[in-house]
Amino acid sequence: MAATHVRGLKAALNANGKYRYKTPESVVDYLVIGGGVVGLAVAQRLAQRFPSKSTYLVERHEGPGQETSSRSSEVIHSGLYYPEDSLKTKLCIRGRQLMYERCERHRIPHRKLGKLVVAQDSQRPYIERLHDKAQRLKWPPHSAPLDRRALPTNLITGDEARELEPDLSKKIVAALWSPETGIVDSHSLMENLEKEITESEGGELVYSTRVVRVDPYYGSSLVRDQPSGDAREEGWVVQTVTGDQEESDPLLARTLINASGLSANVILNSLVPQDQRIAMYYARGSYASYNGSAVSHVSHLIYPCPGTGRVEHGFQSLGTHLTLDMQGKVRFGPDLDWLNPLDESNPDFWEKHLIPDETRLRLMHEAVTEYLPNVTFEGLQPDYCGIRPKLVGPQGGFQDFVFRKDYPHSFTGAVTGSSTNRTNPMISLMGIESPGLTSSLAIAEHVVDDILCDAEGHRDS
Repeated sequence: MAATHVRGLKAALNANGKYRYKTPESVVDYLVIGGGVVGLAVAQRLAQRFPSKSTYLVERHEGPGQETSSRSSEVIHSGLYYPEDSLKTKLCIRGRQLMYERCERHRIPHRKLGKLVVAQDSQRPYIERLHDKAQRLKWPPHSAPLDRRALPTNLITGDEARELEPDLSKKIVAALWSPETGIVDSHSLMENLEKEITESEGGELVYSTRVVRVDPYYGSSLVRDQPSGDAREEGWVVQTVTGDQEESDPLLARTLINASGLSANVILNSLVPQDQRIAMYYARGSYASYNGSAVSHVSHLIYPCPGTGRVEHGFQSLGTHLTLDMQGKVRFGPDLDWLNPLDESNPDFWEKHLIPDETRLRLMHEAVTEYLPNVTFEGLQPDYCGIRPKLVGPQGGFQDFVFRKDYPHSFTGAVTGSSTNRTNPMISLMGIESPGLTSSLAIAEHVVDDILCDAEGHRDS
């Protein structure tokens, strides 16, 4: 199928020019757009780090995680697959550590099950390279000194793998054992983050509220007790509409965090020239449940070797793997299905693609029986689907997470005393797909402690 690339025309954010510029009458220090697990993690980190400042999170749905976050495998990844110097690797390793710590501290349901990456004879070099890379990896910044490897792995034989998982195919000649891989109840995790935000001094969650317009701001200070004179400030005028109301409410956000997931490029593209707009590609992943004796002994996650595409790290999917949920239910997926071009002005495009497609089951069955030969086609049932936001299409190579920084004066042309002023940014988080759930707490730490604290000069505050 053709890859979907949505260029996020300005009309997608401000339909038909309905919402004109409004002067804001209120101000917030930090505004996070998007209430998925990453947006919640960022807002929680801000509220914890800067309790005397205001942090708002706005989400257009009635509750958190309604798009990508609630439609994943819920796997806590170890950090195996990506280039060792990439943000995906560093933030996954750090995020895994933070995730297990938070789950233990707050009693969030999780299980460290371990994972087997299974290989047929021709695939053995691939898992050997993964193992070699894992031995070289170091703990990333912020991690406490630990007396264990950042990513422990073991190469085992096919027979040793079958001792762990007796139902594996005899064609499996070797496997990579990753003991740090696990699963988490993502809904409980998001509820925990919500609770911390709402109980914080300056945090607030606003649901059923969509952003309809964003403008850079350079003008008079809105602080009412500010002494009169030439006091100026920068930021972002964000207009929101709650529920069915007609009128928008303007708010000045001194710092704006764009964590809107599937729509992350739309806000940015409403501000930049047409030739600088960011394309986004979308791929659907389908999951299937299974009922049958072929998986009755399974107690670990099982991953095949992925197709590597153009380059070693250029794969777009980790293959149709076996995962378990917190109740022990087996599911297979996700597969990879690039979507057809969509209506660029409809932010809810993804909803019509959430109906599981039974025609995908045959391909999934063929993939699964390469490592679990006794799985029957009749035992598979469509379960659910998720949509992944990607910055490269089906022919693209590896793409890392992107944290783009833009500043109000870049769009207004205002002179603020220094052409290199680097305060009051809009930080756009784009291409946050797998391992986004695992990395979420580390992404928040990176955004707040690295990007914002460095920009605002209060790292140690």
